[in-house]
Amino acid sequence: MGTWIAVAVGGALGSIARFWLGGVMMDLTGPRFPWGTLLINVVGSFVIGLVGGFTLTPMRIAMHPDLRIFLMTGVCGGFTTFSAFSLQTLELMQSGDTGPALGYAAGSVVLCVIATWCGWMLGRL
Repeated sequence: MGTWIAVAVGGALGSIARFWLGGVMMDLTGPRFPWGTLLINVVGSFVIGLVGGFTLTPMRIAMHPDLRIFLMTGVCGGFTTFSAFSLQTLELMQSGDTGPALGYAAGSVVLCVIATWCGWMLGRL
């Protein structure tokens, strides 16, 4: 039961953080391009890579499995927004903004993989 609670609490915290950061980015950049979702996915990718690098490699930091699940599945799962990314990409395409849609999709994938790698490498230091 502790694992389920860890996921639920982490997911709630991640969702609240996503809502807050998305709002801040919308205020800063406006609604034309989903900069908030892109930033959220890059930061979430970095954090999941960092936790993985710290804890999932041989002879690294010992972490209780429920804490790892709280962070990786709960917080990162609630924080990152792949479904929002998919909808925003579709909306850009439907509005005729094919170039920005493709740039957003490619940028999201490339930047999130790079952020995950950076977090992983930092976690291994």
